[in-house]
Amino acid sequence: MVKIDSTLFDASQRAIEKSQEKCPECGASLVLRGSGSGPFWGCSNYPECHFSRPTHAQEHRIERELELPCPDCEKPLALKQGRYGFFIGCTGYPECHYHTQLETSDDTGFKCPKCQSGELTQRTNRYGKTFYACNAYPKCQFAVNHPPHLGNCEFCGFGLLLERKLASGDQLQCANKRCGKKQTRPD
Repeated sequence: MVKIDSTLFDASQRAIEKSQEKCPECGASLVLRGSGSGPFWGCSNYPECHFSRPTHAQEHRIERELELPCPDCEKPLALKQGRYGFFIGCTGYPECHYHTQLETSDDTGFKCPKCQSGELTQRTNRYGKTFYACNAYPKCQFAVNHPPHLGNCEFCGFGLLLERKLASGDQLQCANKRCGKKQTRPD
């Protein structure tokens, strides 16, 4: 029989990993801490000192340098890939923090079925999952998780259907959350 070391599970005895680095603001040691967003290095002199930094440096891989100068520092701009996808940033980072998103059209061409004034646009949440929402937000808060499909619901008459990929095959479903019924797919 294997004996389990009970100190591993005792919250009061849990070891806090200290780094050899010192806090640049107050000189105290940095301590590995946790949050809902993940681990980070924080000052052991908290709450007097609020210094913190991520456990790993954010890497922005340069895909290709562009022949355009940075509007802030005149160094060349580059196409970079970060944790949220591609963007255009200055090659002088971290001295220069200029960056901009790529010009992409996220419009789906579908009118919002709720407000009838906005259009559905493709968005990405903070976890990288794609969803479709009305561009009249916050006035209209209509959003769906699956790609929109033109058509009316056979049961409730709602003006938008969703494309669902299921194990049984591709299926159309009503976008109205109160209905949500599967539709017969036109051949």
